[in-house]
Amino acid sequence: MERKTIFFLFSCFLFLKTNAQCAMCRAVLETEEGQTAAQGINDGIVYLMAVPYILVFAVIFLIYKKYKTLKKQ
Repeated sequence: MERKTIFFLFSCFLFLKTNAQCAMCRAVLETEEGQTAAQGINDGIVYLMAVPYILVFAVIFLIYKKYKTLKKQ
């Protein structure tokens, strides 16, 4: 059981840096000089993408925990 926990934590906190943009955003932001807005857009897209996955995993974990406690009784 401990191996699964270590793997879960490792996969949650160690992730590759990703660049996520639609084609239109990429075309507009590539023409900018400083590229600071492009980096901000990338970070925002990745943040918005990650939140639903975290919520789904939290709900699954709570259901699993509830099921496990009901099974013990």
